[in-house]
Parts: sequence; C-alpha cells; structure tokens
Amino acid sequence: MQYLLMCCFDETRWAKLPEGERGKIMDAYGKLIYELKTSGRLLAGAQLDRSASAVTVREKNRKPVISDGPFAETKEQLGGYYLIEAPDLDRAIAIAAKIPAVRNGSIEVRPIMKFD
Repeated sequence: MQYLLMCCFDETRWAKLPEGERGKIMDAYGKLIYELKTSGRLLAGAQLDRSASAVTVREKNRKPVISDGPFAETKEQLGGYYLIEAPDLDRAIAIAAKIPAVRNGSIEVRPIMKFD
C-alpha cells in the first residue's frame, strides 16, 4: 500500500531557528531519507518552496480564479512530502513519527487510492 506523508510546520518558526539547529534537523532528515531509500520504502519525496511562492487555483463561474499564496490561512504550511510503501497504516504512522517536522508541526498520513 502507498501512503503520502505530508509535512506541515510553521515557516516563520523555522526561519527563526539558529543555523546550527536547522543543520541538525536537516541531518535528521538525511538519515531518515537514507533509511527509507535503503529499505525500499521511499518512492518519492521533496521539500517545497515557501508557501509565499504558492499559487492557488479555484473556479468561479466556470472560469479559473488564481490567487497568490496557499489555499487557506493556517498556522502550519505544507513544507514537503514523502510517498512511501508500507504494509499497513500502522507502519506508515510509525514512519511519519520519525519525520523531524513532527516535533514542531504535524504529519498528515493518507493512503493513496489506486485507479484502474
């Protein structure tokens, strides 16, 4: 089964961290990515640019409406994701608990729906 692990955190809090602390967190990400790759569980993943660079597309009166920024005003922003292979939800949750963003943010875990 495939799961998408979405890493959400407060970008302003990240920006205020000392460079050394950010380095330690990024090292933890590197170790996790290595573990997931070598175990064959990591299918894809990426860090996203700041939410200020986002564009949201909606539809109004059958025409696209484009606005700057993320879809909703929240305290946490989507900062990255992992697409993983796991035998079940419990294992996907265990992997999500290892993602450094969980310390000061949240990880949303969603099963991927397969379309025939």
